[in-house]
Amino acid sequence: MSGANLEVELATTIKSSARAGAISWFCGKSAKPASAELYLRESVADSTPFLRGQRFMNPFSQNIEPEGGLPRWKRVLDISFILLMLPLLIPLAIAIAVIIRMVSNGPILFQQERVGYLGRRFMCLKFRTMFLGSDTGIHQGHLEHLLTSDAPMVKMDAKGDARIIPFGLLLRSSGLDELPQLINILRGEMSLVGPRPCLQYESEKYLPWQKERFNAVPGLTGLWQVNGKNRTTFIEMIQWDIRYARTKSLGLDLKIIAKTIPALAVQMLDTRKRQKSVSRNTPRKTILPVSAVNQ
Repeated sequence: MSGANLEVELATTIKSSARAGAISWFCGKSAKPASAELYLRESVADSTPFLRGQRFMNPFSQNIEPEGGLPRWKRVLDISFILLMLPLLIPLAIAIAVIIRMVSNGPILFQQERVGYLGRRFMCLKFRTMFLGSDTGIHQGHLEHLLTSDAPMVKMDAKGDARIIPFGLLLRSSGLDELPQLINILRGEMSLVGPRPCLQYESEKYLPWQKERFNAVPGLTGLWQVNGKNRTTFIEMIQWDIRYARTKSLGLDLKIIAKTIPALAVQMLDTRKRQKSVSRNTPRKTILPVSAVNQ
């Protein structure tokens, strides 16, 4: 093969590889080159809506980032924070695991399928705070009520929940039950900051515009969590999540992380106030002496 032909072949190979790499970046590793290239050509031909500034839903949203939706700065922030906090997190996680083992039979961790970035499903990890065999249908009914009303997003815990193990309410109100989700963050399925990952039956109730929240990787904390959370309605939660998906940045993430501890403190106080209110409104049973019962 002559030198000129070798240069032509090498240039062609590099050009093909570059085009394949661009298609892979836009469409993901699983995209077929032929179909992906056709879609890109159609998208370029019909680029008027994009030029007008309209937002596209997945998988070609303006906010979609490489590496599963995590821009490099976000990934660096996640890993750095976890490494920095490990000396505190490991003893805390061990202590929580010991408490769960002492007060309840069953596994320490609870895993549940959640919906994350672009609607992808993953197994979300938490410390188990309920007794084994607890009925989940009660929670589904409560959630459906919140989705269709203007009621605040108050958890069932606030009104008392017999399914919760001892110390479980403390773990839930403080957010400590979600510490195992740091594993999800290391896997790249979640981030420190982002919308909360929702359940499958919840996502099926979403309106088309509400699904824009899936354009951001789910997180442990987020705009909704530090702006009222249990005091806000479902629609307000969706609006906060969409706002974050559109405006996420390093500075915004740092602000949200800084506000998370104070927000958790307020949440714990609200939970305690609701508990006291429920206990005051619950009629107490009068226990008669044995002699009075036998008369």
